[in-house]
Amino acid sequence: MGTESLWLVATLWIGLALIASLISLRFGLSVALVEIVVGTAGGNLLTLRSTAWIDFLAAAGSVLLTFLAGAELDLDTVRTRWKETFSIGLASFLTPFLGAMGAAYWIAGWSLQASEIAGIALSTTSVAVVYAVMLERGYNRTDLGKVILAACFVTDLGTVLALGLLFARYDWWLLAFVLAMSVLLWQLPSVARRFFAAVGTRLSEPDLKFILVILCGMGALATLAQSEAVLPAYLLGMALAPLCLSYPTVIHRMRVIAFSILTPFYFLKAGTLVDAHAVLGAWLLIVLLLGVKIATKFVGVWPLAHAFRFGKREGLYTTLLMSTGLTFGTISALYGLTHGVINQEQYAVLVAVVILSAIVPTVIAERWFDPGLTPTEEGFNGTAKTQPTSLSQEMPIV
Repeated sequence: MGTESLWLVATLWIGLALIASLISLRFGLSVALVEIVVGTAGGNLLTLRSTAWIDFLAAAGSVLLTFLAGAELDLDTVRTRWKETFSIGLASFLTPFLGAMGAAYWIAGWSLQASEIAGIALSTTSVAVVYAVMLERGYNRTDLGKVILAACFVTDLGTVLALGLLFARYDWWLLAFVLAMSVLLWQLPSVARRFFAAVGTRLSEPDLKFILVILCGMGALATLAQSEAVLPAYLLGMALAPLCLSYPTVIHRMRVIAFSILTPFYFLKAGTLVDAHAVLGAWLLIVLLLGVKIATKFVGVWPLAHAFRFGKREGLYTTLLMSTGLTFGTISALYGLTHGVINQEQYAVLVAVVILSAIVPTVIAERWFDPGLTPTEEGFNGTAKTQPTSLSQEMPIV
């Protein structure tokens, strides 16, 4: 690709990201959601295609966003509300996993392994979408938002464990990854704290580079172990969550980098993966699997939200956000395709369902069931007296 073509491609992608931002501001929707829709339109109407450098930026965006989501995990909330966190998270994984696997096997007639991939791909809750929505609304600083983010972690941990147990290649690379991850989770918080204290705040941002080196290194090791780079990113973010509370400017700068430069490529690329022809050809199966995913999420999550007295709007809002899927869903589908477990048509169906699950529940939740909490509010019940904090208000560009 010549230099001129490279800049033209960059202009097109960044221009679409700008359009998505403007649409998001105009209609009050999550920018991540709009970027997916714009990417879908670009992929089918403009034949928008990814390149090697876009693949890298998109991958870096997903890793950084997943790390930030892990860093937002409030360990105090996990400890004090462990019943809500673990029961909702586990139910959010288990019921759609069994439901989608059964629908793919008995209704669609897929093989057992292909049905297992379908169950794993559709059991997920999108950390990327939920975190973006929480951050944009300011709900990441509310009690409800913290529980939702923590439950997302449990759900996706179940997804990753299921994928690993059912399809992992047990070799020395996997052992090396597990050992390295264990050592990092044990030692990294204290090492990072000493490093941050030693380097201080500098224009060259050595603290950010330190985190990025760790994320890239563990991402490479995870790939060699037949896993995905977002898994260690989430765990490392969780491990560094207490440190990030002590250094809020580090998280602030990482958010600016992620949301202004990297994550638009990730969400736009996710939209381009939706093939309109494949979707139209299998629309009935796509609608069926989407309905199964959302219905089974409601079967698993809604009764628990009601039992824990979330309140009607808060319970529906939680259930709908837990019904979203994107990052781990597309990763699981792509894993199945690249390892010959599912074919191209099955992959197109799963990706379409996963991306629709990022759109449909989020739109419904934001437009009709937004609980209207304020960032300073504690508890699940109550009404906001002011508008939720927007992303632009929370993280001004400096």
